[in-house]
This record gives sequence, C-alpha cells and structure tokens, in this order.
Amino acid sequence: MNERSSVPHPAGGIALDNSPLTPSDIDQIIKAVEGRFNEQVEFLAQLVRTPSLRGMEAGVQRIVSDALQKRGYDVQRFAIDSDRIGKDPAFSPTSFALKNSTVVVGLKRTPREGGRSLALNAHVDVVPIGTSGRWKYEPFSATRDGDWLYGRGAGDMKAGLTANLFALDALSAAGYKLKGPVQFQSVIEEETTGNGAAMVLAEGFHADAVLISEPTNEKLVSANTGVLKFAVTVRGVPAHPFEVAAGRSAIDIAIRTIERLRQLEQEWIAERPISQPDFAGVDNPIALTIGTISGGEWLASVPSECRFEGRIGFYPGEVAEARASRFERFLRQAFSSDPQLKGCPEPEIEWVGVKQGGYVLTPGGEAEALLARAHSLAESSQRELQRFVMPCYLDAAVFTLHGNMTSLVYGPVAEHIHAVDERVSLSSLLRVTKAIALFAASWCGIEVAAEQA
Repeated sequence: MNERSSVPHPAGGIALDNSPLTPSDIDQIIKAVEGRFNEQVEFLAQLVRTPSLRGMEAGVQRIVSDALQKRGYDVQRFAIDSDRIGKDPAFSPTSFALKNSTVVVGLKRTPREGGRSLALNAHVDVVPIGTSGRWKYEPFSATRDGDWLYGRGAGDMKAGLTANLFALDALSAAGYKLKGPVQFQSVIEEETTGNGAAMVLAEGFHADAVLISEPTNEKLVSANTGVLKFAVTVRGVPAHPFEVAAGRSAIDIAIRTIERLRQLEQEWIAERPISQPDFAGVDNPIALTIGTISGGEWLASVPSECRFEGRIGFYPGEVAEARASRFERFLRQAFSSDPQLKGCPEPEIEWVGVKQGGYVLTPGGEAEALLARAHSLAESSQRELQRFVMPCYLDAAVFTLHGNMTSLVYGPVAEHIHAVDERVSLSSLLRVTKAIALFAASWCGIEVAAEQA
C-alpha cells in the first residue's frame, strides 16, 4: 500500500484523493450516528444477553449474521479449519473442538475501482464469568446504570462490534456510500487462540487497513506483546498420611515451579529492548499469569499430579517458537538444578492457545493520521489521539504479521474486562462510533448515494 499524507481541509474537513470530507459531510455523519444511538445500545444489550463463551458463539453469530443480511451485506460464514494448525504459522495450537461456532464476514463491494478497502473487525467470544453472586448485576443481564452498560462481553468487545456496524449504518443514513469495499468481520477464538482472525486470512480476506474496536479507552494501540499460552503438568509421589514422608506433593512441586517461572518473568522483563521505547513506561510487559490450577486425587492423600495453565508475553520482533523453546529449556534446567525440584519427573509442557508474536504500529502512517483526525472531530473539544502499549494478545498481530495489513486497534472506555462487573461507557461508545464512521469515510472515500443524488 502506498502511503500518502493527510491534508487538513481549509474548512476543517479531511482531504483525501481530492475528495475531502467537508464540514457538511462531517456534520451529517455525526448526526446520523447520534440519531441511531438508542438502537445501537439496544443491539448491544441483545448481544450481551446472548452468552458467547468458547464453543457457544453460534447464537450471537446468528444475530450478527441476520443484522448484516438485513442491511444488504453479502454474508459469508465459515468454520475454523483445524487441519491448518501446525502448518499455517498464523494458527495457534488447540485441542478444543469448535463444532457449531463460525466466523461471520459481511461484504459490501463497490462497482468500480477507486477507494481503498477497509476491514472492521471484532470478536464475539467472551471469557467465563466466575461466580455470578459477586457481580452487581447478573453477568448476562446487560443492565444499564447511568452511563454504564454492565455485562460479560459488554466492553470486551461487543460494544466495539456495534460501533463498527452502526458507524457503517450512519454513512448510509447520512446519504453516502463508500468508494472502497468494506468487510465487517465478526470472529471467534480471540480470547484463546486467535484462530478466528487466522481463518479470515486463510479464506482470502485482505484489506488495505483493518480497524479492531477493542476497548482501549479511546486510545490507539502502538504495540502489543507476543503471547504464549501454556499448560504445565507436574508429578509427585503419592502417599498415605501415615507415611507422608515417603510422598512428594505434586501441588508443592507446582507451587515451586510457578515461583521459578516468576524468576523467568523478571528475566524477560529485564530484556526490555532499547529499540522499542513504547515499552519503557509499561510496568510489566511480560505479565506471567497463572489462570487455572488443579491437582490431587483425594483430600487425605499426598497428591500425585498437578496441572496449571497460564500465559506469558514477549517483545515484538521475536519469533514465538524461539520464545517457546526458551521457556521449555528454562523449566528443564529448573528441574535439574533446583533442590526443591531436583529428582522430580520432568514437567509436561503443552501449548494450548495463542502462540503468536507481537507487533509495533509504525508511527506516521496515513491510516493513523486519518483516525487521529476522526477521533478529534468526534467530540467538540477535538482531543488528540494518544498512543499506548497493550501488553496482551490482539488479533491485530495476526493481520499485521501474517497478512501484512495496516492494523489499528481503537475502541471505547471499558472497565473490569475479564473481571467482575465488566462494563462499558455509553458516552464513550458514542464518540468511538462517530470516529469510526468518519475514519471509514476518510479512508475509503465517499460519494452521494444514487438515491440521494
């Protein structure tokens, strides 16, 4: 893709290919977003009320598919091809069978060449709720409380999905059509493997730019870390309490193994690259997390086996396989040298999810400039778009590293994602929807729809 400079229109519009967004265009688009916002919030509530835990996404994808068909998109659905795992580097390992879950892509093509293509991407899979009794409102109730809409997936990231959809709706409602083709991508597996995004690429969907409306507090992601998701199984020596000294607790071994992995985490944090200043202000870009643990066979026996699962990050520019090898070597060395682990069977290490590198968004690109301008115009105060690092996995890594696509991650303010009382700010969602609509119009170019001419 050839990058061109973004030139401010003298009257405040955005110049693009000699077809600027005029102040009138901007005003019409913003009003169109505002005019449908109540409908947008209702649609968001409908999505949140449809649980879409891993393997349970079929219901919410039907809602999305029906909404796209109603709007005249060419809708395509496809499952994740597990045969690509281990063969296509865009895919991450998994042992989970996704029987009824599909990726949904809605297409709107243009009859002639001209504008640049755009993909708007969001994922519908959500993480478990934990204990519902700890929530202020039922996790899938989509309860509105002042400016906030509560619910699992409200922020991460069904609000962003509605922003994508209603941003495009607003352009039509304002009487415009895009000069470039657009894809509306509703994917699965973002929370676990990233294989939904990988499947989009495998099916041949590319665009000149992709915008992923993750909850970023209305900031632009400048970089993200690579991520490895693992499971480690350790084994001890089972025993009865009357001969406890003859046993060796697998749970104690697991605890010591996690302690050693904390040392690995510190080593990797210390490798913070000088060449990537974006990471200088991130306290813990590696973020070792132990998410689950289970062990033992009987409450009155020294446990024989313990398994824990987690994730660990690494810096952009490094190959996931190389980091995985370093992880494995570290644990093998720990079990051969640590007095508390020496003599135990070597741990069994499995790669059970995302195994993907990180990326850096090169500053100064036209897509970023146009999004920055759209972000500024979405509110009267005309705020500057800020960049920040997300030390986690993002589907943008798949599109950037394996699709060579300009990838922007930008979305609304949300709180407590992956936690109790997840919620999204509706006023922020409104601003983000305006910004995405203005960005799409600027990036692809617009013309008056035939029925409006």
